[in-house]
Amino acid sequence: MGRGDLSDREWARLEPHLPRNAGRGGRWVCHRKVINGISFRQRTGVPWRDLPTRFGKWKTCRDRHRRWSADGTWERILRAVQADADAEGRIDWSTVSVDSTSCRAHQHAAGARRRPARYRAGEAMGRSRGGLTTEIHLASDGGCRPLAVLLTPGQWGDAPQMIPVLDRIRVPRLAGGRPRTRPDHVCGDKAYSSRRNRRYLQRRQIRHTIPERRDQRANRLRRGSRGGRPAGFERARYSRRNEVERTINALKGSRAVVTRYDKRAFVFHGTVTLAAIRLWLRS
Repeated sequence: MGRGDLSDREWARLEPHLPRNAGRGGRWVCHRKVINGISFRQRTGVPWRDLPTRFGKWKTCRDRHRRWSADGTWERILRAVQADADAEGRIDWSTVSVDSTSCRAHQHAAGARRRPARYRAGEAMGRSRGGLTTEIHLASDGGCRPLAVLLTPGQWGDAPQMIPVLDRIRVPRLAGGRPRTRPDHVCGDKAYSSRRNRRYLQRRQIRHTIPERRDQRANRLRRGSRGGRPAGFERARYSRRNEVERTINALKGSRAVVTRYDKRAFVFHGTVTLAAIRLWLRS
């Protein structure tokens, strides 16, 4: 086993959730070797053609990663691993934090041809102060592991993406029933302070700790009794917001996440999802 490869414990958790056959093409090549090759590229950021030969053909690793990113296999595996963790009581639903981080796009990630994409803004790449960037929005549990991931162009704001990120939380229950989608408490910084977000959380009966921005507080005080009551704030609870920042730090330990090398948004989403799967397997 090489450095960064799947350990026997991680493989035992992952293997039951992998596809069983390749469909019309015949049998899959060894999943473990190919996934180790994909993980090596995700961790180091090397071009696919520079993968070490111990992982087999580089084209096999690239094609399988692209296929599983396109058909949602990585997302299904992530939810299956989360379901196992939830059944064992290893998900901390008491406080779920939301935040975002910006990833610089490599020059080779630009120039994708216009095609129908699964994200609203094409390839989830925009031009901000730092150049071409992609924004990763995510929600993490109290154990510093991602529950949901969303990609947007780098210049998009954080507040409008809070609801889509929380709507992506769907952890299946092994005992049957509807997937769990509602955390007990949500934390976010001032960027997520808006009436729309607070009404959404109140409608779903989710307690939240989001500080009020200075301009919003001044506007509320200027309106007097019509401005409504101030938003509740728990300082001790807000201190746990560092959990999502630590989750981002762990995800960005992968060079293919901190710098986007993939042209297609769905492929980069698969890269981030694989990094999230590794965090769940190691916990």
